Amino acid sequence: MPNARFDDRCRELLTTLEETRQKKRFLHVAGPMGPTVFVRGVGEVIVLCSNNYLGLADHPEVIRAGIEGLERYGAGTASVRFICGSLVCHRELEETIAWFVGTENSLSYVSCWNANEAVFPTLCGPDDVILSDELNHASIIDSCRLAGRITPRSVYKHSDLDDLERQLKEHVDNECRWVVTDGVFSMEGDVCRLPELIDLCRRYEAMLVVDDSHGVGVLGSGGRGTPEHFGCFGDIDILTGTLGKALGGAAGGYVAASRHVIEVLEQRARPSLFSNALPATVACSARRAIEIAGSEPQRVAKLHENVRIIRDGLTRLGFDCHPSPTAIIPIMIGDEADAIAKSNRLLELGVMVIGFGYPVVPKGQARLRVQVSAALEREHLERALDAFAKL
Repeated sequence: MPNARFDDRCRELLTTLEETRQKKRFLHVAGPMGPTVFVRGVGEVIVLCSNNYLGLADHPEVIRAGIEGLERYGAGTASVRFICGSLVCHRELEETIAWFVGTENSLSYVSCWNANEAVFPTLCGPDDVILSDELNHASIIDSCRLAGRITPRSVYKHSDLDDLERQLKEHVDNECRWVVTDGVFSMEGDVCRLPELIDLCRRYEAMLVVDDSHGVGVLGSGGRGTPEHFGCFGDIDILTGTLGKALGGAAGGYVAASRHVIEVLEQRARPSLFSNALPATVACSARRAIEIAGSEPQRVAKLHENVRIIRDGLTRLGFDCHPSPTAIIPIMIGDEADAIAKSNRLLELGVMVIGFGYPVVPKGQARLRVQVSAALEREHLERALDAFAKL
């Protein structure tokens, strides 16, 4: 018999969300992710909420690579890699990732969440300390918490390098200091102060870890991420990222670092020792997506132009859009019910933009998050801006 008190608690929460108009709506998309999608019960809408930054999620060559991977390797190894071995496509993918982001080696995971959770619990020791930006992604926070059973951790104010330096000085006697930041902060759309972070970490002999999930494929003339954007390509100790956004859009994540860091993760990281490797379809399709991204910088240029058009258009309409080179444009609303209502109205007008509220963002900081893709053509951009004008 189910626990009656637990059932009551669930019903009470769902009823409250419904009555306060904060209940999230889950849409059902019938077809591939592109500049437009068909939403069941709604119709065709323009997509301004996807992480498909380079428009590769439905690219014919990416799809074909996934199909060929399935035909060649089957669904997967049906076990973890140290037991049944790695498929050749996994190694080829990891070599391609390392080439694209500028590191010696990389290791793939079923998601960037898993990749981030592998880093600190595996690599940190009891005499170390982890210093984390206060707006870091939830997966970084959870990784720090997991490591916190043995490794002290502290939070520095968002992009406040004076606060970070103060904490680095406080922990100068720790064996190893770890500084971790998002490259692009997913809810704010701002970029970390990477050159200064590198300088601080070198002066205090700290390890720098950057999650570039929303930067890779977006920033830099070649789309190689936040390091390329700042002219610091190859200067980061450990990079993590996702294959589920600009680089294919399916799933998967990675840690990219020196060879010995990757080897330690292979030997000790629980998310790869106790969880199956990427499906062959994803390994093959993601590799092809990275190859396309690396050979077609015009995709990145088009993304940057689309971002400029949308950002300038929203600003002219009176929306408060903070300057940023990224493809994320948050429009602050405040009240969660209002943000959800505006999201629903935009959907009625033919544009899919999601309202974000608690627990994704703090209470009182609800927003609409606009995300731009290179797949969008000028007509899509004009129709989207027309919908915002009506809103």
